[in-house]
Amino acid sequence: MTDPQGRPAALPFFVYGTLRPGEPNHDLFLRGRTEREEPARLEGALLYDGPGYPYAVPAPGAIVGELVRAAPGEYAELLSVLDELEGYVAPSGDPRNLYEREARDVLPAVGAPVTAWVYFAGPRVAHELRTRGRPIPAGDWITHVSPG
Repeated sequence: MTDPQGRPAALPFFVYGTLRPGEPNHDLFLRGRTEREEPARLEGALLYDGPGYPYAVPAPGAIVGELVRAAPGEYAELLSVLDELEGYVAPSGDPRNLYEREARDVLPAVGAPVTAWVYFAGPRVAHELRTRGRPIPAGDWITHVSPG
């Protein structure tokens, strides 16, 4: 999804792992760059525990996370920082991509669905997870890493 000049559309982001509040990458990459963060759910995906961090993979299921909106004037920088963190090298389908950034509808805890950027496992990683990985119960990284 791009704007008329071919740039990525200025969509909010759905974060589901180490970028969630209380997780290590939240303060490193999101602090001071967001206007609003709210609980949300992504339908049509499973969450897998990968080496060191989680991966979303399209499949029947749901993932718990947050819908993050960039602060005014921070969108371009936030997009760049998150693409780098997630190992996303445009265009989609590039074999170097660890994750693919896709526009998907996300369900906020309150309100109508919102189209947001979601980072999914790249094709090679997704294949490996589908064949050998184990989905995270309830699709919630926070309860997975900090049970109880």
